[in-house]
Amino acid sequence: MQGSVYSRLTGWRQEGRCAFALLLDPDRLPEAQVPATVDLALEAGVDLFLVGSSLLLGDSFSRFVQQVKARAGQCPVVLFPGNEYQVSAHADALLFLSLLSGRNPDFLIGKQVLAAPLVWRSGLETISCAYLLIESGRLTSAQYASHTLPIPRDKPEIALAHALAARFLGFQSIYLEAGSGARHPVPEATIQTVAQAVALPLFVGGGIRTPEQAAEKAQAGASVIVVGNYFENEDHRSRLRAFAQAIHQE
Repeated sequence: MQGSVYSRLTGWRQEGRCAFALLLDPDRLPEAQVPATVDLALEAGVDLFLVGSSLLLGDSFSRFVQQVKARAGQCPVVLFPGNEYQVSAHADALLFLSLLSGRNPDFLIGKQVLAAPLVWRSGLETISCAYLLIESGRLTSAQYASHTLPIPRDKPEIALAHALAARFLGFQSIYLEAGSGARHPVPEATIQTVAQAVALPLFVGGGIRTPEQAAEKAQAGASVIVVGNYFENEDHRSRLRAFAQAIHQE
């Protein structure tokens, strides 16, 4: 039986509704700012929170997740782990990622084997997710850490082949990732090509800096638009509602 968060993701997709996910990075958001940030996001119309970090420099990951969930209420809090240490039972679910676009065995299955016992003991709902890096015009943290090449941004057919492989292997979701601070977000042609062929929840993130860009990704077929780096600047958080309205096509 699929868990409640996955049911919500598939329900949104079946309804043709794109969701807005705010990515919170424990390395970049001070704990003292968590309550106000989550409250502001909920008021603006954020549909779910992702929590994760490329590195995780601090030692308070679980406490950070607990604080987010305490304010989020019924809004799902989903772990988006950058390594095997980012597991917390305080979340609602975890994206169990495999970097399918790369050929580094550590990120295809090695890290997952190390994390699996921790995830199992946590009792978290797991959502298997094929993680596909898309070339963004600059070296991103995900590329650097994983020692992998991204899929060329002008080759949607390569992204499609990877997404189809993920579907045939039984993955529950796809994540098209340009990377934190990407110069260019995932192209609409790539999103549309994958969305039309693979009937799975489709996350799209990286390099999205305007409501207009977010709306274009939603219209292309994304199920969930993920924005994180842009809202790490406190001055930008006043635009959360504009992003939510654009994504929800209001």
